[in-house]
Amino acid sequence: MDAKDLIKRVSEDGVKFVSLQFTDVTGTVKSVDMPIRGLDGALEDGVWFDGSSVEGFARIQESDMHLRLDADTYAVLPWSSAERRRARIFCDIYTPDGKPFEGDPRGVLKRLMAKIAERGWTYNIGPEPEFFLFKGANGHGVHPVPHDVGGYFDFSSFDEAARVRTQLMDALNSMGLEVEVGHHEVALGQHEIDFRFANAVRAADSVLTLKYTVKAIAAQHGLTASFMPKPVFGINGSGMHCHQSLFDDKGDNLFFDANDEYHLSNVAYSFIAGQLKHARGLAALVAPTVNSYKRLVPGYEAPVYIGWAQINRSALIRIPRYTEGRHKSMRAELRFPDPASNPYLAFAGMLAAALDGIDNNLTPAKPLNNVNLYHLDAKERKKLGVGELPGSLAEALGDLDKDTVLKDALGPVAYEAFSRAKWAEWDEYRIRVTDYEIERYLETA
Repeated sequence: MDAKDLIKRVSEDGVKFVSLQFTDVTGTVKSVDMPIRGLDGALEDGVWFDGSSVEGFARIQESDMHLRLDADTYAVLPWSSAERRRARIFCDIYTPDGKPFEGDPRGVLKRLMAKIAERGWTYNIGPEPEFFLFKGANGHGVHPVPHDVGGYFDFSSFDEAARVRTQLMDALNSMGLEVEVGHHEVALGQHEIDFRFANAVRAADSVLTLKYTVKAIAAQHGLTASFMPKPVFGINGSGMHCHQSLFDDKGDNLFFDANDEYHLSNVAYSFIAGQLKHARGLAALVAPTVNSYKRLVPGYEAPVYIGWAQINRSALIRIPRYTEGRHKSMRAELRFPDPASNPYLAFAGMLAAALDGIDNNLTPAKPLNNVNLYHLDAKERKKLGVGELPGSLAEALGDLDKDTVLKDALGPVAYEAFSRAKWAEWDEYRIRVTDYEIERYLETA
């Protein structure tokens, strides 16, 4: 939409306020809110704000930042009341001299997308964020109680959780997300809503939209929605599997080759090889919290080992089985991202890793079909050349620091801000005394 179209749409929708949104390096959504009377000027001149207190932005002497509105991301917030109807618009961040701010996560991803656009390519992602619904407005503090007792794909015509999920899907559709399916996941109180693939920037916008929409509508039902990777010990955690593909400017899927055993092209094989090569450093971006590594353990369907396969769900990258005539659906499913990640930085890292594989003609090892990686011991995995993901956030951050491809993709400003924030998170966790330690050591030590 151009500015004139947007102003007309806002008037028709009865919007009174607009939230101009962006994220810090950790993925937290930030907002500058304005009455609708200021929108015309904001579309023309942008909006200035103080970035000195935003994680990963600027030192206090360099605090002035400029928001430029992306009109195509306009959407009404469906949970806002009619008398104070609100909409949101995602923004890009610029410095006072008119240059894109290098620490803007959305800008990091847009720069990478612009580079592959020069090749006539676009990078599409279909994310599958999982989340929990817990009873109570605050999830009962540190001991959350699942909202329902359903299981994987369970159905009940009188299931309150299904009604909430249906309302969520309706709200997301109204905000422009093309929701494909929603269903109950494996664990109690766990759900998944999948939406149609889009280019990586729009997909990342959609992930953020989904997260705060789910949280807002859950709160209206007296529930807490959580995208924490492992909120409950002993049951499955929440991932965000990402279905990825590359298309050219003619609309052809660059992953498809009719003559290959798995219907994969050389581009696809190199794409896979690149992501496997950089998996350990990439972990810090796609699984970026202390809690992420309590999900990435054997026994709960989350990947732990570095390999690929056509149908093996224990592999890090899975190639969904090809259906005759549907060559545009060829894709690579990356299974270790989780929804606590900043989707812009996660997708930028995924693309950079894949491009390294493509540009250097890398070839992956043989697929691990018909092999349950969880059942192999260390010697068997070594014989197959199967590596292992980092076991902690600290280990992942160490691997990221050694990965020049990923660091270069983020750029020094975004990388240093991300690294600083995540090492601070690790240090805070490291010195915290947990319930486990009290139970284990208080009387026995």
